[in-house]
Amino acid sequence: MSISRPFPHDAAPYTYDGERLHEAWPDLHRGDCEPWPDATHVAAVLQAHPEAAPGDHDGDETSLASRLQDAWRAFHAGDFESAIELGTALGPLGHAAANKAAGIYAHYLVDDDKLQRELYKAAADRAEAAAAVLPDDPNTWYFHAFNLGRYSQSISVVKALRQGIGGRIQESLDRALELAPDHAEAHTALGLYHAEIVDKIGKMIGAMTYGASPDKAEEHFERAVALAPESPIARMEYGNGLYMMYGDGQLDRVTELYVQASEMNPRDAMERLDVDCALAELE
Repeated sequence: MSISRPFPHDAAPYTYDGERLHEAWPDLHRGDCEPWPDATHVAAVLQAHPEAAPGDHDGDETSLASRLQDAWRAFHAGDFESAIELGTALGPLGHAAANKAAGIYAHYLVDDDKLQRELYKAAADRAEAAAAVLPDDPNTWYFHAFNLGRYSQSISVVKALRQGIGGRIQESLDRALELAPDHAEAHTALGLYHAEIVDKIGKMIGAMTYGASPDKAEEHFERAVALAPESPIARMEYGNGLYMMYGDGQLDRVTELYVQASEMNPRDAMERLDVDCALAELE
């Protein structure tokens, strides 16, 4: 049996050829605040951080920008393995495309637990290396936290907390939001971080040890939904967080958030998988 699956839908609606990617970019990246990777952006990054260039860089920023855009095209169309490969080949410059693709691919399409953990760990390591080179890029920190968080869930949150991973996740999310206060996906992740700690070790110990609380979780979830109102995952994770903290006591709110997510029009392969997940939960 295969340990991974291809994107299970027609990719045509999510294929952003040519200028279509640029036109759709603000909507596709409202959640993660990733800047449009044109030659001007690439040149500015490399001028400030020359070490971010891949080993095969020949001074042609237009070529690098084209390669980076292709990595994102692969991601949005659901070709996550290609996005990982193309992004990784670009070194720190391609970290966001590679690491977002790895996290989504592992979460939704990889059936093997070992491979899933390896993908999360490799992405977290890439992000950590990218943060050392690009410390002012919020997505180096966010995708470090995102993949480390998924890795924690795969080995058990309690075990991850004992290993000190929880503190590293919080530090990276705090840094991401310091650099990009309107980063919706980071707000969602931080809300989930608070909710999982409250769920796993309780409100009192969670507050004393990690500063976690239901109020803080809901504050971040609400902020994420306000910043990215058309994002299915913002509502789904809000619902997940509420259920972790309150169980059936908030079931009506949880269900409503999942219904809202299930009714959204997905703009790319990731969002289509999010909507699929919401629909499955409601069955």
